[in-house]
Amino acid sequence: MHRPFLFLLVTFTSSAIVARAQTVHHLPATPSTVAYGYYWSEAKPVLRIASGDIIDVETMITSRPDRLEAAGVPPEEIEPSLRAIVEQVTDRGPGGHILTGPVYVEGAEPGDVLEVSILDVSFAIEYGYNGCGGFLRDACGDPRTRIIRLDTLRRTADVLPGIRVPLRPFFGSMGVAPPPAEGRVSSNPPGQHAGNLDNKELVAGTTLFIPIHVQGALFEVGDGHAAQGDGEVDQTAIETSLRGRLQLIVRKDLKLSWPRGDTPTHIITMGTDEDLTVATRVAVREMIAYLMETYHLPEVEAYRLASIAADLRITQLVDGNVGVHMMIPKAIFVGR
Repeated sequence: MHRPFLFLLVTFTSSAIVARAQTVHHLPATPSTVAYGYYWSEAKPVLRIASGDIIDVETMITSRPDRLEAAGVPPEEIEPSLRAIVEQVTDRGPGGHILTGPVYVEGAEPGDVLEVSILDVSFAIEYGYNGCGGFLRDACGDPRTRIIRLDTLRRTADVLPGIRVPLRPFFGSMGVAPPPAEGRVSSNPPGQHAGNLDNKELVAGTTLFIPIHVQGALFEVGDGHAAQGDGEVDQTAIETSLRGRLQLIVRKDLKLSWPRGDTPTHIITMGTDEDLTVATRVAVREMIAYLMETYHLPEVEAYRLASIAADLRITQLVDGNVGVHMMIPKAIFVGR
């Protein structure tokens, strides 16, 4: 994949790690392989892999069997693994997401960057749900959870009669352990550790870069979404269970303060904070820094280009910390 913001010198060590034959690890979602509602530097790894290895990972819908059944899901359609996790895992919170992991990546140290290449995302079940709350809670005249059937072959969902939306599955939450001083962090708000970014651009074929804060990185993934709009304004997307194939690579040649994304067409900078203005400033500053580092632009020219060519978007407004991301098209860099 063409990644213009990675035109930095790659060390021999990093290149050698990527060049080695990758091992593929299967990581199911079970009571012993999930972190229920948190990212934490003290969490015990459920899997250890080498940098460059691939994980085939299972993730669980962010709900409970009783709630899904009350919303209309037949009992036989509830995943047995979800029942087992909800029944057996008592160490939970402070958030509510069932995250698969953590995965310890050999060689990862604080100050490095974890490259998460999203090779494939597929559906584990043929339904999802949408709740109602979020940014305009008073608009939820009927706040009951709605079950939405998924046409996983055509990748569409009829959300209302005559209204069909395309499905673009992605993991709402992918992150590493936060710095030890932050303690056990809720899975709900995103941050510099990434986590619950809810960035709908991070589909198969894209890459997420996350600054590492602890040895081994301690990567976790979950919160599957079948479809979502920017903002995720009613608190939920079409929430579902997903499977993914992810390659995890330790990048010692990169230094980042905030997560970044790389799609086939765009580079994405991100910011999160309780305050939307602060989150926006972070995303813009990160874009300026990217343009200065990668294309050697003076700060003022990087700022001008961000205003002329980059799109600023509200990622989500509903997770405690709001998210903002800025996207610049790769196609504009014709002579560099």
